[in-house]
Amino acid sequence: MVLRQLKAIFGAGVTVDSVLTDPNVTPGGTLSGEVTFTGGEVDQKVEGITIEFTAMVELDDKGEEAKATFDFHRAQVSGPFQLAKGSTHTVAFAIPVPLETPISAVGGRPLPTMKLGVSTELSLDNAFDKGDLDPLVIEPTPIQKAVLDAMVELGFVLQIADLESGTIPGSHMPFYQEIEFWPGGEFKERFTEVELTFVTGKATTDVIFQANDKGSLTSPAHDTYQRFTITNDAPGDILETLRTQLTQLGQRQGVA
Repeated sequence: MVLRQLKAIFGAGVTVDSVLTDPNVTPGGTLSGEVTFTGGEVDQKVEGITIEFTAMVELDDKGEEAKATFDFHRAQVSGPFQLAKGSTHTVAFAIPVPLETPISAVGGRPLPTMKLGVSTELSLDNAFDKGDLDPLVIEPTPIQKAVLDAMVELGFVLQIADLESGTIPGSHMPFYQEIEFWPGGEFKERFTEVELTFVTGKATTDVIFQANDKGSLTSPAHDTYQRFTITNDAPGDILETLRTQLTQLGQRQGVA
């Protein structure tokens, strides 16, 4: 089912239509679609076609917040071919989505402030041109979804999600995702907020909690971290795992 179609006009009168079969995918899944070219007034040699994944990332430069686009994954979907004038050429593609791709929606609900997209880059006569961004919706993996569901069951309320520049241990991305929760239930009095980060691999998923304690007149607020690993194919009782890890996090802050 075609959910979105973008048209970009490149040099030499070549028209490019990029269509995603379904923009809703998961980390480790496959993004499929087609790129269709219509030739211009003269024959052209297309050097290649590349699909590029892009994310909007927050930068913290000397205390000043700014945002920038990061191109974090490229996949060539076609090599050189001749495009005769006025003719049409279609290339189908199926691109593996990196396991560390940040999620941008949960159960069809967009995560606030998350902006991900894909674009089509055309190399024509040794020149490059890139089309507009096609929105990309990344749903969580089963383990990620189970963790997010368990957070809600423990009384936490999801607020926002964003991407921060920088690489954390175990990750190969130039940024990391923070999903912010407000505490409730049994943890309401323990934290002001808890931020969650995933580092996803083929066999395991690491979960990183970052909490800011409430501080006092004699002890300023500070961040505390808790990192643990879940096996993807045998995760055990995720709810109890999270309860234990969050309790330990609270104890390290001295407020449990």
